[in-house]
Amino acid sequence: MSELFYDAAPNATRVAPARELPRQYPEKPSDIYLFGTCVVDLFFPEAGMDSIRLLEREGIRVHFPQGQSCCGQPAYTSGYRGEAKAVARAQLPLFVEDWPVVVPSGSCAGMFRHHYQDLFAEEPAMLLEAQQLAERTFELAEFLLHVCKVSFVGTQQGQADPVRVALHTSCTARREMNTHLHGRELLAQLAGVERVEHDHESECCGFGGTFSVRMPDISGAMVMDKTTALRESGAHQVVSADCGCLMNINGSLEKQNQALRGQHLASFLWQRTGGKA
Repeated sequence: MSELFYDAAPNATRVAPARELPRQYPEKPSDIYLFGTCVVDLFFPEAGMDSIRLLEREGIRVHFPQGQSCCGQPAYTSGYRGEAKAVARAQLPLFVEDWPVVVPSGSCAGMFRHHYQDLFAEEPAMLLEAQQLAERTFELAEFLLHVCKVSFVGTQQGQADPVRVALHTSCTARREMNTHLHGRELLAQLAGVERVEHDHESECCGFGGTFSVRMPDISGAMVMDKTTALRESGAHQVVSADCGCLMNINGSLEKQNQALRGQHLASFLWQRTGGKA
């Protein structure tokens, strides 16, 4: 029996299989759109720049629509459908060319791929736009692996010192985009990188957007469980494709005066494959 995911919004009703039928991937395109996400823009700009560098190294022209903002997920998962729809309505016209939309965040990619269709279910014209966007939306690791078909095996490595890493993927990204599987495959290609398993790997870190603000005590307990498991794994570094989680995990580790820190997968890949820190 397949696992199910459900929308966190109180008035959302969509339920779908966590693992859809195998996706049909296109040939590598000459142009793509990058949806940078608001958290990358505000707190992890280097992750956005490293995403661009990875894509450009594959011979792809990266277009960054300047009008982009939030995907609308915080409002949507808090039950504010009207506000989320207004945000979504502002994003859809930005991607007018029939190019893939690559997102360095599994949860934001999941918003495009799954939940815009729910928001516009009763607006046929907008629903068609949402469906078309969903079909060409890819999380960054997924796009590198299955569309660009990158291979780091045997290539000149950048930072070649052996390192043990723990991979964290947000609970939404795991359910909706299988980001944990894509991240594992990419890390397995890197020389000198050992991915270690850690307890609580599939559990939420406690961020959850507005959840961490509304339920700070519960959120704090969850991130403490997560960071304890990460420290006990023996990892030298945490790698994640979701900046909201990174912000929460790194903040907790810093508060605990721990040296362990997390880095976005894009930056880790860039630095380990010849890019400069």
